[in-house]
Amino acid sequence: MFNRIVAATDIVTTGDAPVISASRLARLQGTRLYLLHVMESASTNDRRLVRHFRTGTEMLADPDYERTIAQTLEKTYMADLSDIPHEVRVTAGYPWEEILRWSGEVDTDLIVLGPHSTRAEERGVVRIAGRVGSTVENVITRETAPVMVVNRPATRDQLVFQRVLVAVDFSRSCECAVVFAARLASHFHSQLEVFHMIPVPPAPKYSRSDYAADAAYAKNRLGSFYETYLEGTDHRYLIRAGAMPHLEILDGAREKKADLIIMGSHTKEKSGKWYPGSAVERVGYRAACPVVVVTDSGALTHWDQTMVDDEPDGKDRSIHVFTGAGSEKRSGGRNDDP
Repeated sequence: MFNRIVAATDIVTTGDAPVISASRLARLQGTRLYLLHVMESASTNDRRLVRHFRTGTEMLADPDYERTIAQTLEKTYMADLSDIPHEVRVTAGYPWEEILRWSGEVDTDLIVLGPHSTRAEERGVVRIAGRVGSTVENVITRETAPVMVVNRPATRDQLVFQRVLVAVDFSRSCECAVVFAARLASHFHSQLEVFHMIPVPPAPKYSRSDYAADAAYAKNRLGSFYETYLEGTDHRYLIRAGAMPHLEILDGAREKKADLIIMGSHTKEKSGKWYPGSAVERVGYRAACPVVVVTDSGALTHWDQTMVDDEPDGKDRSIHVFTGAGSEKRSGGRNDDP
């Protein structure tokens, strides 16, 4: 399924979760791995003015220094990269720009990143809880290929993706995520959980009977949106009521022992740019398993899969705040979109 994987790391002498995870996946898939290290710049004006990866002293990067880093990376990941076709690139620049540049050059179909700079503390950068970091954010918002975010090295068992949870909210990006999830589930023979959270008011205003009516309505709506894409997969719909999507997604993933979470970035489009959305950032920051983010239909072109039309389709893509009895009236006798 994955033929060209790009993994980026900002550290040189110790193993980094994105590279370890990507190398394990590349070995399992028999695919090529591209390992990218963007040298830490000491200046915003001259990106080749860098800090030495061992001493921290400022210096101008030259080809000899780049070769030294590449050789050190090969040594650091000797066991991980053995018997895997791979290429190591060391360059200067802004990390997210270089990741996008190389991903475009090799026509990657998966990018693997960590949620924060591993050296943020050393650099004096303050980590914000629930945020994936500027590099991941900038890649997600501009890249069409799926982006995998890993907090810790993924195990071999996780990387065969037997249990997959895809979180949806009826947005166009989530529709793309479902198509990607269905393709992945077909390839890996995965059990697929299509997760949706019903935003609800707090008890006692919201009763069990309200939830039962709204869950039935939501399940019908999920089927009308996604069943065509999911045909032939082992899938089921998982519906929960809550107020904080990331907590419900993480709880659902734990309950189902998910090996992978798939999400669409939240549909806040502006001038062609996508924004990751708080749920994507918070899940990516906290998840115990890899999280793949899909932003638009361009991510699907590598697999000759059913495409999601970018043109308006008349579907109601709004997120409904349900009211129990009212939703029961809306769904009565209807099998199509509200």
